[in-house]
Amino acid sequence: MLEKQIETANQWIDAHLSELTKMSDTIFDHPEIGPHEYKSSALLTQYLEDHGFAVTRGIGSLETAFRAIWKNGEGGPNIGLLCEFDALPGMGHGCGHQLQGPSILGAANAIKEAAGDSPFTLTVYGTPGEENISGKYIMIKEGCTFEELDVALMMHGGPATQTDIKSLANAEYTVTYHGKAAHAALKPEAGRSSLDAMMLAFHGIECLREHVPDDVRIHYNIIDGGGTAANVVPSFTQAQVMVRAGTVGLVKEIMNRMEKIYNGAALMTETTVNAEVGKILDNKIPNLTLNDLLMKHARALNAPNCQSARKRTGSTDFANVMHRVPGSCIRVAFVPDGTSSHSPEFIAAGKSEEAHQAVQFGAKILADAALELIDDPKQLEAIQKEFKERKEAEEKNPSA
Repeated sequence: MLEKQIETANQWIDAHLSELTKMSDTIFDHPEIGPHEYKSSALLTQYLEDHGFAVTRGIGSLETAFRAIWKNGEGGPNIGLLCEFDALPGMGHGCGHQLQGPSILGAANAIKEAAGDSPFTLTVYGTPGEENISGKYIMIKEGCTFEELDVALMMHGGPATQTDIKSLANAEYTVTYHGKAAHAALKPEAGRSSLDAMMLAFHGIECLREHVPDDVRIHYNIIDGGGTAANVVPSFTQAQVMVRAGTVGLVKEIMNRMEKIYNGAALMTETTVNAEVGKILDNKIPNLTLNDLLMKHARALNAPNCQSARKRTGSTDFANVMHRVPGSCIRVAFVPDGTSSHSPEFIAAGKSEEAHQAVQFGAKILADAALELIDDPKQLEAIQKEFKERKEAEEKNPSA
């Protein structure tokens, strides 16, 4: 029975591929920066509504976020399918997000058409601004926790078809020093330099680097120097500081140490400091059972360039979802192996045959895996058991 359902789902995707890839090309041709993806969000939600989903447009403060639900009877698993559709500032779709919405919509409708009488719920989430504002982080912060889902699935274009194991947690600061302006030649003793304070803070961070675990990454840059001339002691200096590590627990430990540096620099220079925390992105809680399920179907479909899972990646707001429900993202190859994301190569391939095939393969992999979870509750139980065990282990040792 499952084999027949998978065949039906794959046939549905093949039959509707031209309209799915047309959507992908339209999103690519009209890149929008989050959270202002109005055309892309409208295109995706209209398609879902036209295919019978109950659509809620706007979640919390994010106008372009959406939730679309389709229920097949009562009970059964709630399968979450998440998509992004934002572009990169100054670049366009250099990360392949134009592929996600159409692929997710293809998967959702294929599941709906193929699953038969088994009870389940499909919940499609549109999550804005992954590249700049981390929309999933904001949605969670504003009360949309995703915790009604039994599993959360995504797709993403890339140079290989694979899953991920871990990602780096990430926190951002906006650090502002306020001092006292003075003429640097005529009355320097009257000044209290905000720039001196910032430079001392940066030096403190450099000294900290020697005494943190190997996977800690700290980045900083001055974003506003107050606009003063060289002969004026600056009264205002502002910087962005980021810290990354293998777990969000370790990130928070490093943050506590960095705040002492900020305050120490203010004390030494008789300035004041405001270190405002922006967003904190969790590390992924990996689910190898779910990863294996996705890759099993990727290989069964002969998806391009199947490779083993990436052991560690950068930061993503999907990790905040994966701290709350079991999740995995299938990456589907559409650019040459080794190609970096956020690159001209991603843009050059944005409407290619390979990109269209990525929409197709991503939809099929997710649909086939979801149908197996609906058909075999024991697999879902194993996925949730692994999630619970890994989460409990991290809570016991948050900085490991």
